[in-house]
Amino acid sequence: MGKSLSQIYIHTIFHISFSDPVKIPNSLQDDLHKYIAGHCKSESCIPILINGTEDHIHLLTSLSKSISASSFVNKIKSTSSKWIKSNSHEHGLILKKFSWQKGYGVFSVSPSILDKVKAYVENQQEHHKRMTFKEEYMMFLEQYKIDLDDEKYLWVD
Repeated sequence: MGKSLSQIYIHTIFHISFSDPVKIPNSLQDDLHKYIAGHCKSESCIPILINGTEDHIHLLTSLSKSISASSFVNKIKSTSSKWIKSNSHEHGLILKKFSWQKGYGVFSVSPSILDKVKAYVENQQEHHKRMTFKEEYMMFLEQYKIDLDDEKYLWVD
């Protein structure tokens, strides 16, 4: 082939550090999502939708062929953590100790269900009126048939 083509949709989920009681206030979330969208673009990835709650983030993106999923997520987590620390004061907060949990989940998304996943990400606040983050994450692991040797390792930093 004369040209390399790629269309990889991923749904990424990551959570704030469990050892840190700091939450992401609503007043900061929109700006954080915009910042993350900009950083996605700087990595040649296309942000389709970014949403979350006070304790975790969902990113639905088209992954560039020039970066691995793990490199992409680690860069997003690192830069967004720094952004939160340096911009929280603009929202009347001091979040100097903010950090994301070390782990994350990246799930492939078929183009045939992209709209369904987009709707799911869009409705995070509604989902979390009915389920906790842990319940949600376990649901994803079950749907993607990911076996766990020991669930307790998911909930440590």
